[in-house]
Amino acid sequence: MATRQEKHETQDGALTRRRFLRTSCLAASALGVGLPTRSLWAQGTSASPTIDRIDPGYIGPQFFDEHERQALMDVVDSGSPFRYWGPGTPTKVLRFEEGFAKHMGTQFALGVTSGTAALDCAVAGLDIGPGDEVIVPAYTWWSDYTCVVHAGALPVFADIDRTLNIDPKDFERKITPRTKAVIAVHLLGGPADLEPIMDIARKRNVAVLEDCAQCVGGSYRGRKLGSIGNVGIYSFQINKTMTSGEGGAVVTSDPVLYERAARFHDMGGLNGLFAQRTGASRVPTFAGENFRMNELTGAVLGAQLPKLDTMVAALRGHAQAIYDGIKKIDGIRLRHRPDPEGDIGYSVFFEMPDKAARDRCIDQLRQRHVPTSTMSGSVLLPIAESVINKRARHPNWPSFNSPEGKAIQYGPDCCRQTLEIFDRFVQVRIGPKYTQRIDDHIIDAIRQVHGAAT
Repeated sequence: MATRQEKHETQDGALTRRRFLRTSCLAASALGVGLPTRSLWAQGTSASPTIDRIDPGYIGPQFFDEHERQALMDVVDSGSPFRYWGPGTPTKVLRFEEGFAKHMGTQFALGVTSGTAALDCAVAGLDIGPGDEVIVPAYTWWSDYTCVVHAGALPVFADIDRTLNIDPKDFERKITPRTKAVIAVHLLGGPADLEPIMDIARKRNVAVLEDCAQCVGGSYRGRKLGSIGNVGIYSFQINKTMTSGEGGAVVTSDPVLYERAARFHDMGGLNGLFAQRTGASRVPTFAGENFRMNELTGAVLGAQLPKLDTMVAALRGHAQAIYDGIKKIDGIRLRHRPDPEGDIGYSVFFEMPDKAARDRCIDQLRQRHVPTSTMSGSVLLPIAESVINKRARHPNWPSFNSPEGKAIQYGPDCCRQTLEIFDRFVQVRIGPKYTQRIDDHIIDAIRQVHGAAT
């Protein structure tokens, strides 16, 4: 008999981000930089074309052009790929940080090597360590869990709700006197319901770390995601909106938090440019890591940043057209979006009555060449084997050796609501270069399938 773990495909052989993109119909391997995608339509009469293949593609690379090429050549020609010094005058990372902070509405931004590194720096910025607890959504990417463990703190899982993000009510239930922070993840292109999260956090003196990795360019009630909590992080890996293949950023308007993050990303030291930004050093040197962004990455991101709003507008337009086209289907339940205008439109989501109906719906939509899946791109963390067994890098790691760490129990019982939501939702990927004809085909396919699969 299959275990709960196997049923949810989260252990080895799991439906992880990488495996999903490698094996599913959504993989965009045919997409070349600066090249058009393969035809989305088979040969047929002009009056009645036949769907062949719908490929949403990777978002950022579809917008690569001479701006990225020239920015990279500037670095090559200067011979200065290191951000601080070289034969030329390196400024790409510096300018990207300045532009990104302005775009996101924060005082400071820090470029780093990945979204995971950004989380580690943000946790260091918040001074989180042994004895502290951090509340993490039960469905999110590994990095939101590992950044807590690597700090020696204890991850405490809260369920998600129909926003597919952390449930504010369960977040509040999970707060203890040891809770230092909550990671409010804006998952799968949609903002978490930040107003109640922020209200609870202020009332209970809990810091809010916004993980915007899967929602770069999104907003909540007119403010950019990442600028609302104490600190925000972003990823620029290829599956995100703007991309440099890998890369990340931390944003905040707190000078002490920023200095701690900057020190942690550079082995505890503080380059003069960061002290200039904060006005003075307020934090002594401490042991850090090396997560410095290089000039080649900064060059690509600097060229992608002015295109971010265009990318998001394209996604939003197609997603909203599909939502509008299916919202009146009898009995359909769409993802709850606390701010539809802030959703970046990465995917369209709707709910089926149960897992069997969800699987039938996905199968029938795939037969109609609609890029469809279960909720993808993250992990049901509490039922992952290494999490259940509380395995850190060393048996004596402090996270799970405190009385609270020894007592905490992970597994299905701590995330029943999350497991049920995962079992019911259907995800349809959106591409920024879709046409109205593709939107209409997806709408028609969902209309045909929804009732039959229920």
